[in-house]
Amino acid sequence: MISLGKKPLIIIICLALIVAVYFFAKQPKFVDVEIVTLEQGEVRATVSNTRVGTVKACRRAYLAPATGGQVAMLHVKEGDSVKQNQLLLEVWNKDLKAQVTLQDAQIRANRASAEQACQLGAGAEREADRMLRLQKMDHIVSEEQVDIKATGARAKRASCNAALEAIAVSQANRDAVQAAVERTLVVAPFDGTVAEINAELGEFITPSPPGIPTLPAIDLLDVSCLYVSAPIDEVDAPQIKTGMGACVSLDAFTDKRCSGTVSRIAPYVLEKEKQARTVEVEVKLTDPTDLNGLLPGYSADIEVLLSSKPKALRVPAEAVLENNKVLLMDEDGLLEQRSFKPGLVNWNTVEVLSGLDAGDKVVLSVGREGVVAGAYARVQK
Repeated sequence: MISLGKKPLIIIICLALIVAVYFFAKQPKFVDVEIVTLEQGEVRATVSNTRVGTVKACRRAYLAPATGGQVAMLHVKEGDSVKQNQLLLEVWNKDLKAQVTLQDAQIRANRASAEQACQLGAGAEREADRMLRLQKMDHIVSEEQVDIKATGARAKRASCNAALEAIAVSQANRDAVQAAVERTLVVAPFDGTVAEINAELGEFITPSPPGIPTLPAIDLLDVSCLYVSAPIDEVDAPQIKTGMGACVSLDAFTDKRCSGTVSRIAPYVLEKEKQARTVEVEVKLTDPTDLNGLLPGYSADIEVLLSSKPKALRVPAEAVLENNKVLLMDEDGLLEQRSFKPGLVNWNTVEVLSGLDAGDKVVLSVGREGVVAGAYARVQK
């Protein structure tokens, strides 16, 4: 039995417990968040490619002989460095070279005949001149004799001219045969490196028929000059101009290479993918150290710098909500949503023109459950 004197005390204790539970339930629940304090720094407006780009050589030639035949000589192997006009491959051409030798002999014979004819012509002209002088001085010879000598001299001079023309004809024939020989040769159009050879000694090779591409006999690259070609979305392409700076990122290397310059913008839009039309943009690396280790064919991405500000109030892009809003945390931990006016934008940061101040605490973990305006938060340790 509980005495009557103890009942008021029990009632008071129960009421106190109820009030305590009530106020405990009313205490705000804190969510853990990551925050960043706004400060000034560099903000860069950039444009990047939509699909992976490729490192390419400034000069690349797929070489093959102009005429078909059996490969008689291969003067290089894959990986060799070659100089301009160096002979790389030769198709069997002994018959053509024999014709060149024959034409050389014909030229020498024609020159000898021309020399003989011209000497005879010169002698006949001198004799005709002497006859003409005798006829004028003493009339020892008749006009008929003078005419005969003059006609003979002109005829021999014509024979000399004909012999000289025969030399020109034989030289032209030799040039034609030499051109046929050169059609069987593959020479380097520039200094470069032999990347691939698709021919073997004794193998029969032919030029590619029209509209039917075949493997080139020799693939020649100039690796002293490299550039990156990458597709840019048609929406972003109008902002890019030649001469703009750019950075190149490669899957094979961890560091960015930022000596790039936009060297070419394609004058047309690629429509291979109807939903994502792109413009091909080329970036050339100018710093020799940035070319170290690069090989044609590497996958690469480009980031073209449109403009930059060295000192601007900036907020991380991951903290920005739809319609340029962020969540701020006050001293009590209350989260408040606030809009701001953006400036330069890239994948990492957004410039703040107005609406936020340096020192504001902006929530980074905006996608976390419970992180909404009006909630209470505490900084995650």
